[in-house]
Amino acid sequence: MSVRQLSFRAALVAFFVAFPLFEHDPTTTSIAVFTLIFMVASSAWNIFSGYSGYLALGHAVFFGIGAYTVALAAQDWHVPPGWDVFALLPLAGLVAGLAAIPIGIIALRTRRHTFVVVTIAIFFIFQLLAFNLPFTQGTTGIQLPTPLWSPSTYNEPFYYVTLAILLATIALSWAVRGSRFGLQLMAIRDDEDRARGMGVRTGPVKLAAFMLSAIPVGMVGGMYAYFLGAIYPQVGFDPLFDIAIALMGFIGGLGTIAGPLLGGLALESLQQYFTQQFSDNGLYLIIYGALFLVVILLLPRGVIPSAAAFYRSWRARREPVVAS
Repeated sequence: MSVRQLSFRAALVAFFVAFPLFEHDPTTTSIAVFTLIFMVASSAWNIFSGYSGYLALGHAVFFGIGAYTVALAAQDWHVPPGWDVFALLPLAGLVAGLAAIPIGIIALRTRRHTFVVVTIAIFFIFQLLAFNLPFTQGTTGIQLPTPLWSPSTYNEPFYYVTLAILLATIALSWAVRGSRFGLQLMAIRDDEDRARGMGVRTGPVKLAAFMLSAIPVGMVGGMYAYFLGAIYPQVGFDPLFDIAIALMGFIGGLGTIAGPLLGGLALESLQQYFTQQFSDNGLYLIIYGALFLVVILLLPRGVIPSAAAFYRSWRARREPVVAS
């Protein structure tokens, strides 16, 4: 990695760290927290779907499991409001990761398009369970403790803890992509039968990636519940969540590290802004859909791969032609 690349990445991290220090509007910082949550979820989803080529539309299961884990643990263990609740987030990730094992064993017995249908079916099973199991309290929901922080800085702890989860997720995605394990996932994406013929144990590799992708999603599910102050089945197990993180990955660029981050940053922040500005007449949905169509039609490979291809083409045109 060049000095320029390191400097650029360090500047980005510094910007995100300093953002709440110069932006104190609660509405803006709330949007920032939601945006970071979806950046984590999309990046984690990409660890499995982007690298393996298996399109999963059931990660809302892990989001909801993480949310209910934090809510139930805080309620049953009488966790006091404040920083103590954040200590439950690793537990939420662990429970989501463990839940991904049996789910993955079932779903990953299928291939490609069938896998998509199976993940959707599993999601609706869990959504129905959340509505009907007694300990989830159905549509009544579960209330979480409210921190007694100053209103002017209330969002900052949520922001910084979510940012820490995001940095850890980026590091995990980078480590997977540059490892032998990541090469095996990308071999599965290119040609699974050929990868198996070359000695890749495709079943365990896919299952491990599926479990790894569930852990950060479960953690931000718990963060989402704590930030809202309550969790309900229709919020924890929302089918639009799966569509959103998949769109973020597609728009930014599947199988890249920066693509899902860019997609999450752009789409979630714009969606939150348009919801607040145009929610009365539903115009925000039209704007949101139009932006997506423009990107898909003009940049079908995603923003990051398309920009990289354009840059390589531009560099090739600028290089002098060497006479033979």
